[in-house]
Amino acid sequence: MIAITGATGQLGRLVIDALLQRVPASEVLALVRDPLKARDLTALGVTVRQADYSQPQTLATALAGVERLLLISSNEIGQRTAQHLAVIDAAKAAGVKLLAYTSVLRADTSALGLAAEHLATEQALSASGLDHVLLRNGWYSENYSAGLPTALEHGVLLGAAGQGRIASAARADYAEAAAVVLTSEGQAGRVYELAGDSAYTLEQLAAQTARQSGKPLVYQNLSQEEYQAALLGIGLPEGFAVLLADSDAAAAKGALFDDGQQLSRLIGRGTTPIADSVAAALKG
Repeated sequence: MIAITGATGQLGRLVIDALLQRVPASEVLALVRDPLKARDLTALGVTVRQADYSQPQTLATALAGVERLLLISSNEIGQRTAQHLAVIDAAKAAGVKLLAYTSVLRADTSALGLAAEHLATEQALSASGLDHVLLRNGWYSENYSAGLPTALEHGVLLGAAGQGRIASAARADYAEAAAVVLTSEGQAGRVYELAGDSAYTLEQLAAQTARQSGKPLVYQNLSQEEYQAALLGIGLPEGFAVLLADSDAAAAKGALFDDGQQLSRLIGRGTTPIADSVAAALKG
């Protein structure tokens, strides 16, 4: 049995789809906060169990009989380490044979503020004695492409990444990599640095978007503080605004660049080009 936490989330749902291309639905277990939101998975023959990172009492039952577990990192920044520890403890108690964790690119050396909780989770996994594999995911192309229609309305793409190169890949690429790892042997102890095959600057992203849309779009580089203020000004929650501004500032220092091409080798094909992600975003 292969279990996926956060199975109704953006990444989790794609991992389920990728797994169903490789194993029968009867071998896939979706762990979700609210089973009512996973009726589509039940209809596919996937077993659904309630599991909440913040309610450890739900985890023991949820993980019963699980051999391989994908721990998709929580989106509750500031609480993630404790939540992940609860899952790790429950997995060890349940006898899970392999735990795969979605970390962040070069978590042990990254300038990203969000890397701290990922590194703490990696260290907890090492201390647990569980066989585990680290999927150090780079940036999702959707992190930028989702905001392109709004940027086009104003004719400007704001950011703080300077000339930093961003080697992103589509979320579905990372999901496929997770499915490959979960269905392959000899994964314990491996660390995958996963990123897109090619990289771009935000200036190049703006130019690509302008070409495809036929509308003017320029990149305006701001300081980290200015970008954070701009994000707050358009109504983003403070925690999210801080995260995005910090991530762009780290990107300017190379935190989102990698040219190892481990992701494409793992999935056996090239990663999704940023031009394709732009096209998808413009189609709505």
